[in-house]
Amino acid sequence: MKALVLSGGKGTRLRPLTHTMAKQLVPVAGTPILGYVMNHISEAGIKEVGVIISPETGDEVKNYLGDGKRWNFSIEYILQEKPLGLAHAVFTAKEFLGADDFVMYLGDNLLSYGVKGAVERFLQERPDALIYLKEVDDPTRFGVAELDSSGNILRLIEKPKEPPSNLALVGVYIFSAHIHEAISKIKPSHRGELEITDAIQELINMGYTVKSEILEGWWLDTGKKDDLLEANTIVLDEYIKRSVKGNVDGASQLVGRVEIEEGATVKKSILRGPIKIGKGTKVENSFIGPYTSIGEGVTIRNSVIEHSVILNNSIVEGVDRLEDSLIGRNARVVKNNKKHKALRLMIGDDTVVEV
Repeated sequence: MKALVLSGGKGTRLRPLTHTMAKQLVPVAGTPILGYVMNHISEAGIKEVGVIISPETGDEVKNYLGDGKRWNFSIEYILQEKPLGLAHAVFTAKEFLGADDFVMYLGDNLLSYGVKGAVERFLQERPDALIYLKEVDDPTRFGVAELDSSGNILRLIEKPKEPPSNLALVGVYIFSAHIHEAISKIKPSHRGELEITDAIQELINMGYTVKSEILEGWWLDTGKKDDLLEANTIVLDEYIKRSVKGNVDGASQLVGRVEIEEGATVKKSILRGPIKIGKGTKVENSFIGPYTSIGEGVTIRNSVIEHSVILNNSIVEGVDRLEDSLIGRNARVVKNNKKHKALRLMIGDDTVVEV
């Protein structure tokens, strides 16, 4: 069993942030999304991982993942010149995958639990595909599966006007090598892409067995700002524990599950968890509210921040209230005008905002 992690694409839904960084490297609760994906693959015992990268962000992905040894597997990087669909990514990785079964995991997706159980089930039951599904409120926004009474997938419909179920495809799949044969038979969609839903449907048409795995926990596609903030909220809620390794003065107050990494300093401030403060960050005369992740080397003075993600080496100063915001690396948000009470921002790296 191998793994294929998709970390290419252009991240258009998270621009301007993704003009300068890969969307899969945006941190959630202090860890890049791609890190959670790699943790899940490692927990499943997989030892060979192919990572699809793009020309624009491939070097940054390589710098973060390295050779994969910290996850106890090896990594081979596979360049996809243009984002021509998920099935095209599999086609691009065909030489690496060979005749092996493999997990395909979208690098900007987060699951409440990993893929270990699904991999074990796949190896035991030996279908040609095992597809994660999740019940959703609005199935018209997703690829939707119709199942038989045994949980086998009968057909897939992309964004149906009249959905046959409320079971949406999650960005994690397990395939046998027969998926390559199916991909060779499909044609580009109206978007000009080779769709993985078309390839799975072709597997079904060819008589191969495609089974489903219903995800009981949460699933988040972090491709948009609000989705990423929701992921940050959920991960902080589930994983953050009280841990204070930095320096907190006697005039400050920590409430609840607050994680402060080494080298961080907190002065005359109130921190109400769950929140995470990265290494070397300085918080002074401020309130940091629940569900906020602050990266490394950040400076926050005379400000109120809640439900936000602040990336490394940014400055927030004099802001009465910053909420529901995503602030890029090396950005500066400085408030001089007293008329506006609350800000909601999504700004990219090296940006300066003065209001």
